[in-house]
Amino acid sequence: MAHLRSRRRLALTLPLGLALTASLGFLPGAASAAPADSPAATGSSATADAGALAYVVNTRTDHRTLASVKKAIAKAGGTVVATYDRIGVIVVHASNPDFGRQIRAVKGVQSAGATRTSPLVAAGTTDEGAAQILSKTQAKSLAAQATSGTEPLEADQWDLRAIGADKAAKINPGSRDVTVGVIDTGVDDTHPDLAPNFSASQSANCVGGKADTSPGAWRPYDPAEDYHGTHVAGEIAAARNGIGVAGVAPGVKVAGIKVSDPNDGLFYPENVVCAFVFAADHGVEVTNNSYYVDPWLYNCMDDPDQKAIVDAVNRAQLYAQKKGTLNLASAGNSNDDLDSDALVDDSSPDDATPVHRTIDPHKCFDIPTQLPGVVTVSASGPTGAKSYYSSYGKGVIDIAAPGGDKFQFPDTPSKNGRILSTMPGGQYGFLQGTSMASPHAAGVAALLKSTHPRATPAQLQALLKAEADNPGCPSDPYDGDGDGVVDATCEGGKHVNGFYGFGIVDALDAVKK
Repeated sequence: MAHLRSRRRLALTLPLGLALTASLGFLPGAASAAPADSPAATGSSATADAGALAYVVNTRTDHRTLASVKKAIAKAGGTVVATYDRIGVIVVHASNPDFGRQIRAVKGVQSAGATRTSPLVAAGTTDEGAAQILSKTQAKSLAAQATSGTEPLEADQWDLRAIGADKAAKINPGSRDVTVGVIDTGVDDTHPDLAPNFSASQSANCVGGKADTSPGAWRPYDPAEDYHGTHVAGEIAAARNGIGVAGVAPGVKVAGIKVSDPNDGLFYPENVVCAFVFAADHGVEVTNNSYYVDPWLYNCMDDPDQKAIVDAVNRAQLYAQKKGTLNLASAGNSNDDLDSDALVDDSSPDDATPVHRTIDPHKCFDIPTQLPGVVTVSASGPTGAKSYYSSYGKGVIDIAAPGGDKFQFPDTPSKNGRILSTMPGGQYGFLQGTSMASPHAAGVAALLKSTHPRATPAQLQALLKAEADNPGCPSDPYDGDGDGVVDATCEGGKHVNGFYGFGIVDALDAVKK
């Protein structure tokens, strides 16, 4: 089984707010969505469709249009897998190589395209480097150094102290009325640090484009490989229960919505559409998205397939926002200046042979990171400096949060600058990446929602920015890996800049103000 787990990526937010809004002007402002009339897709994209491609077909939302488009889909040789009728997104499998062109010509179809470049077979995350699993001996040694009133491994959680989360937990650990949905590789809800806060009723497996809510469907396919979502969940809401570690918001609930394909580990568009709609319809207040939607690192609006992907995912995430869900996403691990005029993408498509292309980030979008209203998070290390791998850019990054940095050494027992959190099978391990930064911000957002239960997603985003602490651009040239070469240039002032956006999130302020 081939898995792609630790992909470096360029993750952008919206450099020119109006540019993306204008480009996405064809998207409907749907008020509600619900999957309809389709068989459950519980594992891979469907054995019966081997040799086919998956498509998203985006239409007007009236019932007459949906019905006529479905007839056209069948006539063109397509099979409907799932229908999200209130946002006008239909997930289709088709072997007809001309299906996309034919269906785009149908009345009522606003965009349509393939969600991958390789056929379905029977059956990307933003962490940086391999996981470091704690052995039982190491965990026991670290636990022996714990101080009274802390979790056994908390001495190594420099990240909690960096944003005041340890102090915040004593004031308000978060409300049980708030749930953070981890859209990821699955969550091991049997982990003793996650079980007390896990919400099974708000969890699902969205692989294939339709939610499977059968017991345990949200768990990782392969715990040894698919540890990413469990680590993220622990950063957000590991319980303060005298076991292992603590999360940023140890009193809130956490849900797992699995979207990674079991064959290649990729996060295909139809899975993510399902996840956003499911989260919204099940009362999830915050989602964490530490990935980019495959197979394209950037989706260019002059390509009909990529345009359809942007359209479909944006409809779903806008629907979630309208239902009261704040969506946060990681900024990427390429150490790129995301405010540049052009970027090189030589990793797409990642489900086939990549091609070298230079793209305009104002016309080609990383999703969901770059979609309207999504909070984009860069990473900082133990010293508060930008993590060496984290992408950046003035007017691009919204906020920053601890993501770890192996070149920055904290004053902890292990001296490990990465992030310690939960791993499947009751284990614990260190990871670093903007994948780890985003859940820290999601945890703070959950604390804000706990403190301000009536706040809208837009208001929560404003609170995140207002209460963040901005260290400003460094006075010396930035050399993240210490090799004597300037690695990045920070632009902007003390209030907003390219490294930290509005600043590093502050959990203590979230519960005090």
